[in-house]
Order: sequence, then C-alpha cells, then structure tokens
Amino acid sequence: MAGITVGVDGSSGASQALEWAVKEAAARRVPLTVLTVHEVAISGWTGRPVELPADTPVLAQARQAAGDAAAKAAAQLGEVTPVPVTVQAVNGFAAHELIKASRDADLLVVGSRGGGGFARLILGSIGGQVMRHAACPVVVVPGPR
Repeated sequence: MAGITVGVDGSSGASQALEWAVKEAAARRVPLTVLTVHEVAISGWTGRPVELPADTPVLAQARQAAGDAAAKAAAQLGEVTPVPVTVQAVNGFAAHELIKASRDADLLVVGSRGGGGFARLILGSIGGQVMRHAACPVVVVPGPR
C-alpha cells in the first residue's frame, strides 16, 4: 500500500503540509511517508549529487528533525487512530527526490513555499517542478498567512 508522501524541509510551509498530510492519512487510513532531503552539491561532470562524509551527520539531524515534526503533527490528532509513519532522509536534490518518491505514492503533499529566498512567490520552485513532473496527484498546501 503506497499511501501518502509529504516533503518537509523545516519551513513553516512544510509544517502546514505535514499537518495536512497526517490528517489526510488518518482519514484515509493509509500509511504516511515523511521525506526530507539534504541538498548537496552537484557534480559539474555528471550532474549527480556529490555526497561527502560530512553529509552523514547532517542527514541524521535532518531525519531526526523530520521525525520529531511528524510525531508532533501526529500527536495533534488526539484520539484519531494513528497511521503508520515512515521517515526517510536522503541526500540529493529536493525536486528530483520528491518526483522519484511520487512513483511509489498515491498522493504527494508539499508546502506552497519552502526555505527559498523569494517569499513573495505563491509557489516555490520545488513545488512547481514537482507539480509538473510527479507521477501521482500532488496537493500543494498553502502556508500560514
């Protein structure tokens, strides 16, 4: 059972998306995968992510933060039946990893704005790429106003 995958990056928009995804997974009674991506450098020769030993502890911290955020969001459900939650942390490029994850999901959830610097935009660059290339339906959850 594929379930719902939600992308988180520690931003307020991602928190809103996570809360929405937890509620939706509980309502549908499907598993939830929380995916966080540690952005790494790109190789000029291959165009692929360059992973260094220094990325390992950062990836572990990102996974822990995503797990804590998922637990907090799940705790807000109260007496609603909890859903199975899997937390994944990967090194790579956020849009690419979310699109890849969409191949195994029934629904992909992202926030409307991430940690980028253009706050006036309604939809961030990652969300835009994901919406155009995802293999499953995508929900873009608006951030706090």
